[in-house]
Amino acid sequence: MFRGKIRNILTCLALVLCALPTRAQDEAYGAFSPYSMYGIGDISKYGTAYNRSMGGVGIATRDKRNINILNPAAVTERDVQSFMLDFSLAQGNRYYAQGDMHSVNNTFNVNDIIISFPVWKSLALYAGLTPFSDIGYTTSSWLKDQEIIARTGAILNTVEGYGSLSQIVFGGGFTPFKGFSIGGEVDYIFGSLHKDNTFELSSTSFRSIKSGYTLGLNATTGKVGAQYAFPVSNSASVVVGATYKFSADLKGTVDRFEIQAISSINDSTPAPRTYSELLKKGEVRLASEAGFGLAVRGGEKWTAEVNYSFSDWTSSGMDKVTGFANVGNAVFSATKAQSLRFGMSYVPNRNDVRYYHKTINYRAGTYWDQAYCAIDGTNLNAFGLTFGATLPVFRLNNGLTVGIDIGQRGSKTGNMVRERYVNFNLGLNIHDIWFIKTRYE
Repeated sequence: MFRGKIRNILTCLALVLCALPTRAQDEAYGAFSPYSMYGIGDISKYGTAYNRSMGGVGIATRDKRNINILNPAAVTERDVQSFMLDFSLAQGNRYYAQGDMHSVNNTFNVNDIIISFPVWKSLALYAGLTPFSDIGYTTSSWLKDQEIIARTGAILNTVEGYGSLSQIVFGGGFTPFKGFSIGGEVDYIFGSLHKDNTFELSSTSFRSIKSGYTLGLNATTGKVGAQYAFPVSNSASVVVGATYKFSADLKGTVDRFEIQAISSINDSTPAPRTYSELLKKGEVRLASEAGFGLAVRGGEKWTAEVNYSFSDWTSSGMDKVTGFANVGNAVFSATKAQSLRFGMSYVPNRNDVRYYHKTINYRAGTYWDQAYCAIDGTNLNAFGLTFGATLPVFRLNNGLTVGIDIGQRGSKTGNMVRERYVNFNLGLNIHDIWFIKTRYE
């Protein structure tokens, strides 16, 4: 029996490794937004479909039926012999507006695959693969400088980018005494980002030029967390949670290339010029992040939670280093990022055997985010509403989570783009009981 469970763990770890190419593939859009051209792109919202359907909360969440990786201490809330696997997909729909210009885009990706299993009665581990950041954009504009185009003819400037950074996570939690849990997580971040810039000249007397950057990056960081739960009445309890993610140096290379396109003045394609630089220690850094959460629980019937997180990117170097900063026409500056989130869940009767709809866990939430980048001195803010539900499937705590995130980022003022979105999340949570000695063979 024990050997069989070990084989199951190894099989699940193999599934995680097989999913790596899905998140790290080139020329694929994990996200699509004009704001992803700066720095390392859009930093993903951490968590599974379960967290996302509650406004993104989870720092103070303790739920034995779902994997919660927002706080590594939360993994201790489980049935002692339970094994869990979470797999989720994300589909995004975005509508952009700037002045009288409009556009739309859609994306579809694997969001995460996480496994969690017990080691001892008060110790549990989890491991998986989740997105860290994504780049996806393409925009074109005609050069308007009359002194230049009078000599060269019309010039079309196109900037585009794609790529993603993923992270492998491995963490665990421990309960030293009743009500109090601590945990830690190690993260390995890796991937490549591509940013291209093309000047296409209409006159055949001049060469069109394409240049850009390829960032091959990696970093190792970690996170610690704690939770303390205590009763306030016979049917209600309070959970206080806190997390801290450590800063980390980004390592890797910044490759710059320049390609002159074919034109009538030459029948051959010139060899591209490339320049490669290693990132120096401390040159570009991922910021540390502190998070705090407070939850009130009404047994297993309802939960309400509020989270706040803060990180300071002003000294990250992303607005100064070649390849991270000099893309597009707007002035990008790294700034302070923060978020405020609220979520709640309610299940009428989890054990109802007559009416299925009473066993469904309904969720809703809201959030406000301030991104780590400012555009022309203006902070990039987002706000939204989330709704979702977990539908029980078969026996035990297996469930199918569906969620929707409706929100807006940016505005139509100045050099900004108003981005409205409707994102769908679909998650499958598989639950099993391990290490049970069978009475009959």
